[in-house]
Amino acid sequence: MGKKFLRFEFLLLFAVFIIATCGLIYELVAGTLASYLLGDSVKQFSFIIGVYLFSMGIGSFFSKFFHKNLLNTFVEIEILVGLIGGLSSVVLFLLFESVESFQFILYLFVFVTGFLVGLEIPLLMNILKDKVEFKDLVSNVFTFDYIGALLASILFPLVLVPKLGIMGTSLFFGMINVSIAIVLCFLLKKELKKPYFLKVKAIFSFGVLLTVFIFSDVILSYSEGKLYGENIIYTNTTPYQRIVLTHNKSDYRLYLNNNLQFSSVDEYRYHEALVHPAMSMAKVVKNVLVLGGGDGLAVREILKYKEVQKVTLVDLDEGMTRLFKTNKVLTKFNQNSLNNPKVTVINTDAYIWAKSCQEKFDVAIIDFPDPSNYSLGKLYSLNFYQTIKGILKPNAAVVIQTTSPYFAPKSFWCINKTVMQVFPQVDAYHAYVPSFGEWGYTIAINGFGSGFNEVHRKSPGLKFYNYQFDRFNYFTNDMISNEIEINRLDNQILVRYFDEEWGKLQ
Repeated sequence: MGKKFLRFEFLLLFAVFIIATCGLIYELVAGTLASYLLGDSVKQFSFIIGVYLFSMGIGSFFSKFFHKNLLNTFVEIEILVGLIGGLSSVVLFLLFESVESFQFILYLFVFVTGFLVGLEIPLLMNILKDKVEFKDLVSNVFTFDYIGALLASILFPLVLVPKLGIMGTSLFFGMINVSIAIVLCFLLKKELKKPYFLKVKAIFSFGVLLTVFIFSDVILSYSEGKLYGENIIYTNTTPYQRIVLTHNKSDYRLYLNNNLQFSSVDEYRYHEALVHPAMSMAKVVKNVLVLGGGDGLAVREILKYKEVQKVTLVDLDEGMTRLFKTNKVLTKFNQNSLNNPKVTVINTDAYIWAKSCQEKFDVAIIDFPDPSNYSLGKLYSLNFYQTIKGILKPNAAVVIQTTSPYFAPKSFWCINKTVMQVFPQVDAYHAYVPSFGEWGYTIAINGFGSGFNEVHRKSPGLKFYNYQFDRFNYFTNDMISNEIEINRLDNQILVRYFDEEWGKLQ
C-alpha cells in the first residue's frame, strides 16, 4: 500500500513539474511569436505575461467548483492544455494574415491556456490533501512547480527555439503534456473512472499533435508564404531573430522578424548612401568599424576603397553572419565581403563590446535595425554615442542609419538631436530607396578638421551616390519635426516615438 501511494504521489508531483515547464513554454512561445509578428517585444511580453498570470488566477478561483472525479478532471485538463497550447502557434501563424482580430485570438489562446493551467495546481492539491500533510503538500507542489519553470526558461532560448523553432517547440511540449495524461491513464487506471475513454482521448490528441509536428515545416512554409507573398527559399530561427529569405523573379528579399531588411533590386541605393559619404569625408580610412550590418553589404562598399586596411564588423547574430558568409546567392550580393582577409567578424552585443574596446577607428558605420524595442533603443542612446566617440580617432567620421524622415520624422530627428549632444559636427541626409521609401541617415565628424562637403577620395563605378552631399541633405517641411527629446537610457523616448509613428501605418 505504501509503495502504491508513493507511486501515486510521485506521478502527480511529476505532473506538476511538467505542467510548470509546459505552461511557461506556452507563455514564452506566445510572447516570442507576438514579438516576431507584431513587434515591440517589451510590450508584447508584458501584456502576455499579465494576461497569462491573470488567467491562472481566474482558473485557480474556479477550481473550487470542482468536487467530483477530481483525478479524471485533472487528466482531461492535461489533455486540453496539451492540445490548445501545442496547437496555439500553428493556428496563430496561419491566421496572422487572414483575420483582422489577430491580437484578440492571440490573447484568447493565452487566457485559455493560463486558465487551464491555473485549474490544475489547485485540483492536484485537492487530490493529494487527504494523503499528504499540508506543509509537505504545499512545499512539494511549489518546489516542483518552480523547478519546472526554471528549466523552461533556460531551455527555451538556448535549445528549443534554435533547434525546433517556435511552432515545433509548442507542438513538442503539447505532446509532452498529453504524454503525461496517457501515463496517468495507464498507471492510475484503478483510481480513474472510465479510464478507457480517457485513454482514447489522450492517444488521439497525441496523434493529432504528432501529425502536425511532422508536417510543421510545411505548415510554416505555407503560412510564411501567405505572409510575404513571395517564394521562400531560406528560413532559420536563431536565438535572436527569425530570418526569412524570399525570391520573386529577379528580386531577393531578406526579412528579420517580419521586417524587410533589403531588396536585392535596390539595396545598392541604401548601402551606397550609408557608406560613401562618411568614407569620402574622413581624412583617413585605414581602420573601419561596422556595427550591425551582418549581411556584409556595407562591408562590400567599404572594401571599394584601396586605402582600407582593416574592417571590424560587430553583429550580435552568428546565424546571420554565417548565412552571408556561406550562402552562394548571398555571397554574390555582398561580393564575398565577409570572407575577405581584411575583415574581422565579431559576434557579440555591440553595446557591451564598445564599452570594452581599446582600439581606435577612422570611420564607424552604424547599421542597426530600427529602434522598435528597448534592446535596440539602447543602441541609439546618448550613452551609446558617447561610448562610440571614445573609440574614434580625432576627425573620424561616423554615420548612422536613422529610419525614415518621412514616415517617422520624430524618430529621425530624435536620433539626430541625440548625436548632436556628443559630436562637434553633425548633419542629416536622406535617399530614396524604392522598397523602403524615403530613408534617412545621421552623419557626424569627431572634430573640426574636415567638413561635410569635403571629398578626400572617391570610388569609381557607383550606381547611385555621386559625392555631392548637399543634394542629399535638403528636407521638405513634411520631413521636419522640432519638438523632440534626446534619447537616453533612462527614458527610451525613441522607442515610443518609433512605435507611435510606425504603428499608424500597420
